[in-house]
Amino acid sequence: MYLWIWRKLPGRPPTRILTAAVLVAAVGAVLWYVVFPLLEPAVTLDEVTLRT
Repeated sequence: MYLWIWRKLPGRPPTRILTAAVLVAAVGAVLWYVVFPLLEPAVTLDEVTLRT
């Protein structure tokens, strides 16, 4: 899969590396600011129940 993406990116290797880094940053930003806030109400990590 990564080889297919690498082949589809335009330019020479330095340009491909920069483009890949920008794509990774964009995906990370979308996950951080859009997807994770939407999922946060469904995933409650701060409610802990201890059984003794």
